Amino acid sequence: MKEKILEKAANMFLTYGFKSVTMDDLAHEMGISKKTIYANFENKTKLVKECTHQLGCNISRGIDQICALNKNPIEELYDIKKFVMGFLKDEKSSPQYQLQKYYPRIFSDMREKQYEVMKDCVVDNIKRGLEQGIYRENLNVEFISRIYYVCGTSIKDHRLFPPSEFSPSSLMDDFLEYHLRGIVTPKGRKILNEIINSNQE
Repeated sequence: MKEKILEKAANMFLTYGFKSVTMDDLAHEMGISKKTIYANFENKTKLVKECTHQLGCNISRGIDQICALNKNPIEELYDIKKFVMGFLKDEKSSPQYQLQKYYPRIFSDMREKQYEVMKDCVVDNIKRGLEQGIYRENLNVEFISRIYYVCGTSIKDHRLFPPSEFSPSSLMDDFLEYHLRGIVTPKGRKILNEIINSNQE
């Protein structure tokens, strides 16, 4: 039952937001009593904490599976973006923003784990891009990997990028293109342009 509650809660949090979904909503949606939920989770904060941990593990596992395919690094980044946006339902309910605002401690812990996973993934991506001659030779790998993380998290800040002006999907596309155009060689630019053109068709 605990796993079923976690799965349904995670789905609802991503669809409607961490603040918006109440324990009553969850109980009603599952056709169970609130008492059953509280028997497995002491309070909503504990439920949110376990949900974010599970979501983080699932996203990390999905990214590992994409990286294991050994595609060229540019295509890999687009596949990861597509997977994460799909998994987070294109962030239509702004789950990370609500998490940061209403559950700051959980958000901070999640960010720390997210950084470790993302940094290793991006460092590996850059190194393979250098080996394949599609990223520029003179790149500072540590700097690029960290600035990629900082920018990737900053575009989710609603004060900087209000949802009324910037859709999450377009923001991610623009950010990824911005990042890649700064590090690709002419060979890499050709691959990047082909991906962008195929995505627009």
